[in-house]
Amino acid sequence: MTHFFTHNGLPLLFVVVMLESFGIPLPGETALIFFGVLASKGNYSIAEVIAIAAAAAIVGDNLGYWVIGRLGGRALFQRNRWLQRWSESVIPRTEDLMKRHGAKTVFFGRFIAILRFTAAWVAGLGKMHWWKFLFWNAAGGIAWAAAVGLIAYYGGQAAGDAITRYGLFAAAGVAVLVVGGVVGLHFARRRLEKRL
Repeated sequence: MTHFFTHNGLPLLFVVVMLESFGIPLPGETALIFFGVLASKGNYSIAEVIAIAAAAAIVGDNLGYWVIGRLGGRALFQRNRWLQRWSESVIPRTEDLMKRHGAKTVFFGRFIAILRFTAAWVAGLGKMHWWKFLFWNAAGGIAWAAAVGLIAYYGGQAAGDAITRYGLFAAAGVAVLVVGGVVGLHFARRRLEKRL
């Protein structure tokens, strides 16, 4: 099993990130962090990990945009009488949101857990122009994959070097720093989600 992840796991990274971006709640960001750390150990090229994660994010978001947002969502609203009444107030607001803040929603949505897969649906449902969606989605996917992948890569490298050099005390120090960083990131994301 370890051999698979350390030598043949990149297709798995692609599938997990793509399905998360499409809308299935899978740990896509966790998978990217895991493969970034594996790259820091020399199992993969970090450029490959970032490219595969970015491509998967873009493909998954585009599937969500078309299948769930643009085609499926509107058809569902039109078929169901209860949803149709509800959609008369929701869809115009969604279209207005996409006209005014579509680019920001799609780009920054990649960095926020819930929006990571719902922003594409909202863009499709709100009839955001596909070329505009594709541009901001690609920019967000590339920025997200590069930022998370490089943080995991350099964090994994630093942790490995510190543990090799300083032993158990370094491992404890790194663990404290990682936990502190994760907690800080969690609170920063919650604050950003409240503002959106």
